[in-house]
Amino acid sequence: MSAILPPSERLWWKHPLDRVEGTWIAIALAWCLTMFFMMVGWHIYGKQNLSTETYKTTPEKFSAKAQAMVDKYTVRTETADKIPVVAPPAGSDVYIVARLWNFWPILELEKDKTYRLHLTAMDYNHGFSLQPANINIQVVPGYEHVVTVTPNQSGTYSVVCNEYCGIGHHTMVGRVYVK
Repeated sequence: MSAILPPSERLWWKHPLDRVEGTWIAIALAWCLTMFFMMVGWHIYGKQNLSTETYKTTPEKFSAKAQAMVDKYTVRTETADKIPVVAPPAGSDVYIVARLWNFWPILELEKDKTYRLHLTAMDYNHGFSLQPANINIQVVPGYEHVVTVTPNQSGTYSVVCNEYCGIGHHTMVGRVYVK
């Protein structure tokens, strides 16, 4: 018999299983089950995975909510583009818009207070990476991603787009102040 010719009996599953082959199948099955339950455990007990809520939205609806929040809670503007810095009260809904090539507005949050952070992209897929806190969320147009956050350290945090979004991607940065 040659490896080029098809097997004489086509029903391979009717042949007896070799002991070594059965051992490797059992090892692979045990490893798959272990990894499955570890992923569930990491999500429940680990602190690296955020549980988010996601809702369908439109750019117009989200822009209106974000603009209302900015109008109500703006404390100053920063950068050459006059991006507003907003200081919402604890427990409030905070809206961040990702669009070519900036995050809008800049947030000023209080330490140990909880906020509901709403994110959406107006044009293309963007990434929301809060550094050095290791929070990464893919922000997709047409969807509002809601994350509950409680900053526990004061400082200035950088928001970086980690999803390539075009020629100005490298300039797409924002800030979050925690006081």
